[in-house]
Amino acid sequence: MFTGIIEEVGIVESISPNGSGSTFTFSANKVLDDIETGSSISVNGCCLTAINFGKNWWTTEAVPETMDLTNLGLLNEGDSVNLERPLHISSRFGGHIVQGHIDGTTTILSIEVQDDESYRFAFDLQSEWERYVCHKGSIAIDGISLTVAAVSPSSFEIAVIPHTWSATNLGQKVAGGSVNIEVDILAKYVERHLSTDK
Repeated sequence: MFTGIIEEVGIVESISPNGSGSTFTFSANKVLDDIETGSSISVNGCCLTAINFGKNWWTTEAVPETMDLTNLGLLNEGDSVNLERPLHISSRFGGHIVQGHIDGTTTILSIEVQDDESYRFAFDLQSEWERYVCHKGSIAIDGISLTVAAVSPSSFEIAVIPHTWSATNLGQKVAGGSVNIEVDILAKYVERHLSTDK
């Protein structure tokens, strides 16, 4: 389990096709502090398994389903990715429950700079996610725990403070780009409970 508090931004060092999947190598520092073969690391919100690593790099494999459901298939060498290790029991819970199980990708509709130097992002809201997204609710965008600032039937917005802009890969995003989305798992559990509570 993750919290959506990004620990560092890594760089895509290499991408190698592996059938319909891919093998990725990322540069990193902080997330390698206690890494072992088999460790989980969130990459743009997608939980992946470290299969090899060195002083400042690690390698993972993404299966076809992961490539189809996430924006990993759009990555190029040199691109930035958000990295986070799983939550330790003794750690502070700074964000919200993020499983690393991506629901799909969505499109950035617009990015606007505000007068306080924060940023306002608008995203496409697909119909299958609409019931899980609410005003002031939590959502993970490329693995970042964010708060929904506004929602309409076809879109939702988030407000991004300057620190988050500079400490994640959001500062390199442009309108029309694709981001991974994971809706709040608590909303899914509530829906499931209500649908089976007769």
